[in-house]
Amino acid sequence: MANYGTTHRPVTTSPSPSITQDDESKNPTRKIRKQIQFTCPFDIPPTPESAAVRIVRNLGIYGLYYVIFVWTVLFITLVPKRKVSLIFLVAMTEVTFLYFLLLRALPESFLLHKIIDKRIVVFLLFIITAIEVILTGAGIHLLFTLSGTIPIVMVHAVLKITEDLVVNDQEGSATGELAQLALV
Repeated sequence: MANYGTTHRPVTTSPSPSITQDDESKNPTRKIRKQIQFTCPFDIPPTPESAAVRIVRNLGIYGLYYVIFVWTVLFITLVPKRKVSLIFLVAMTEVTFLYFLLLRALPESFLLHKIIDKRIVVFLLFIITAIEVILTGAGIHLLFTLSGTIPIVMVHAVLKITEDLVVNDQEGSATGELAQLALV
């Protein structure tokens, strides 16, 4: 048959340049791979004393998150059948939020910040909430929630490493500051 005007060109391949050591040092991905360090934020403490120190430190740093976790689990367990207990739980949550808003609104109040300790107020609000939940017949829900969530919180508090919380702030000091996400 005829070629119909097509021409065939011979295929020529040029040998690909071999990668040498000099080319590898110019490769930016190799530099990035050498700079990346993978660290795990969880580790088993070597001694019981260091475990206790971690628990105290992590309760101070993540205490608000632990409370929100326990509150969410209690809220979910109360939703299907305990409507009155759920209303009391939400009402006491609002009272707690209003207390913390009052603390933020009046930062120079001697009475709120020096005389009345916020840990005592939060503990009293917890006791009142627990009594309300027990009186409305949902004490078993509270017991199961606390027995299920407290071990999870303690395992997290023991295993979480918090030494890497230093953030370098360009606008602030040159050494950085401790970035804690807790209510002050």
